[in-house]
Order: sequence, then C-alpha cells, then structure tokens
Amino acid sequence: MKLIILDRDGVINQDSDAFIKSPDEWHALPGSMQAIARLNQAGYTVVVATNQSGVARKLFDMATLNAIHQKMHAAALQVGATIDAIFFCPHTADDSCDCRKPKPGMLQEIGRRYGVNLKGVHSVGDSLRDLQSGFVMGCVPNLVLTGKGQKTLEKGGLPPGTLIYPDLAAMVDALLNAQTSAPTSTQTIAHTSAPPETVSG
Repeated sequence: MKLIILDRDGVINQDSDAFIKSPDEWHALPGSMQAIARLNQAGYTVVVATNQSGVARKLFDMATLNAIHQKMHAAALQVGATIDAIFFCPHTADDSCDCRKPKPGMLQEIGRRYGVNLKGVHSVGDSLRDLQSGFVMGCVPNLVLTGKGQKTLEKGGLPPGTLIYPDLAAMVDALLNAQTSAPTSTQTIAHTSAPPETVSG
C-alpha cells in the first residue's frame, strides 16, 4: 500500500502556541485539504500522527479532541479527501510514554495497524520531533515551512535527507510529479476508504 504520515498542527491546520483547544480554533491551512485529496487520488492512504498533550494538561477533554477531528474530517470530505486514521499521543513529556514524538511509538503503531514496514514511507512535519520520529523508523522526512517549520529550519539539526517545502501542497506536488516522471536515480527536492478513526497512542 502507498502510505503517507502527516503531522496535524502546522501541517494540515494553523498552529497555536496556546494549543488548538476547540473546533472553533481549528482552521485548515490554504491548500492542505486539496493536497490530501490529490494524495488520495494518487492511491495514497493518508494517516495523521499528532502529539496532543493538551489532553493531559486538561486544556481540553477527549470529547473536544474528537470534535476537532470531526471538523477536520468534514473539511476533508468537502474537497473529496479522506484522512484514513488519526493517531495521537495525549501525554506530556513528563509522562515518559513511548508514543510522544520524537519517540517512535505512534509510528510503530501505525506500522502494526497497517501491516507495513515504514522504511521509505514519507512523513511530513513542521517540527524537529516530527522528523526525528519518522527518521528512526526509516521514513523519508519532509519539513514544511508552515507552522513552526521556518523556526525548525533556522535551528538546524535536521535528519539526513530531509526534504524541505513551503507547505503541504508543494510537498505533494513534488512527490506526485516525481512519481509521474519516474526518475531512475534518487532525487532530493528542496524548497520547491474505510470510516475515519481516531486512535490513541
């Protein structure tokens, strides 16, 4: 199967240092839903992996998180896109869980759930921990400069082979164009379904 793993805040929707605490605060980034639709049309199963420590911090409860994700699913459906599943970690860094990125627990669960080896699977994020969790699993790390992405780029220390794009739409364009052109050598490009479910890490 063709699988791609997306972070949520700062990749699909606008990020906030104060957390996205309600459906009203969730706003899709321009072009992100259309990009997911293009992935679906190209045969990709789109999965979200997101840290949501606001649950443990009691900034919002599970019912609110589910409502936020229902709004995201609805926004996707409006443009003919499908997010197959959402995996999330509700813990804080102090909880020492295995699922909070940059630890690879969430991605390991995705691999188990879909029965796939994640080596070569593209993972997309705007923070270093997004890239690190995927890199450990053999994913191809893709940094988008939306959300915290620009600051992440400026800080440096990106995993080897990280591909860098202005936003999710540009990343998807490059990915699908590379497949269409069927390159014979490795390219590095820079700057250029079932009912949805929500899965706890």
